[in-house]
Amino acid sequence: MVQVSSSSPGRFRQRSPRRFLLGGSASFAAATAAVAFVALSAVPAAASAGAPPPVRDEDRAGDHLTVTVRHAGGGRDGTYELYCHPRGGSHPDARGACRVLDRTTRWGRDTFAPVPDDSACTLQYGGPATARVTGTWAGRPVDAAYDRRDGCEIDRWNRLVPVLPDLGS
Repeated sequence: MVQVSSSSPGRFRQRSPRRFLLGGSASFAAATAAVAFVALSAVPAAASAGAPPPVRDEDRAGDHLTVTVRHAGGGRDGTYELYCHPRGGSHPDARGACRVLDRTTRWGRDTFAPVPDDSACTLQYGGPATARVTGTWAGRPVDAAYDRRDGCEIDRWNRLVPVLPDLGS
């Protein structure tokens, strides 16, 4: 820091950094450090590491899905309402369905994601059953279609049993 000497105009003298920090600007430096500390301590550890926060219970309040099943046979066709957190609705196994959804939900992964286009799937047919799941899950909108046209789609369906009816293998 360079300061003009009041005793000799036009002359400069070097001021030590320590004296500068301890002088009149010490309170400014202390205040700046305090603000930086408070700002950094307010950030959660997961956010500071660049990772998204986990799914929280308050994100789940009001989870509601409408499940429509067609061509499943055996009295399994229909449209069912499923509420989780708190659990309820007209779904025949709301407790089991909510438990499966809770178990398969992971931050950053879509529980209802379609089978990737480049998947190698077995050529087996699981029947004409179809399903559509719409609504909100873990604070995110859901609009997913299901069928049983090949091994990958059968596996995707089976991972959601009992949200979707168990049709066997």
